[in-house]
Amino acid sequence: MDIVRIDKWLWAARFFKTRSLASKAVSGGHVSLNGNRVKPSRSVQVGDILVVRRNYIEFTLEVVALSEKRGPAKIAQSLYEETAQSIAKREMLAEQRRILKLQGKPPERRPEKRERRKIRQFLKKE
Repeated sequence: MDIVRIDKWLWAARFFKTRSLASKAVSGGHVSLNGNRVKPSRSVQVGDILVVRRNYIEFTLEVVALSEKRGPAKIAQSLYEETAQSIAKREMLAEQRRILKLQGKPPERRPEKRERRKIRQFLKKE
């Protein structure tokens, strides 16, 4: 096996739960192969560089092995190798999200009618 469709490989490497989700992500421009936007039918070879964006997380990967079948997570992790810069960037963003989450505490309850009026009145002044 020398080449595999990119949507099948992403599904087999467990980046997406279903192949159709992988296909939609590739079509939507969330996956680039060697710096270029691709279609779901594009082939992946060993040594290719992939950039995969899921939600707010971005992975930069090198394809190490190919597979068309989805297997256990241990085997899926052996299909790719993430770059050191990608790992550092993900950890930094996770730390920033954690810090932002700790800063504010959500209100205990919704404002009552009188409090809402005061809020509206205050916002109109500014």
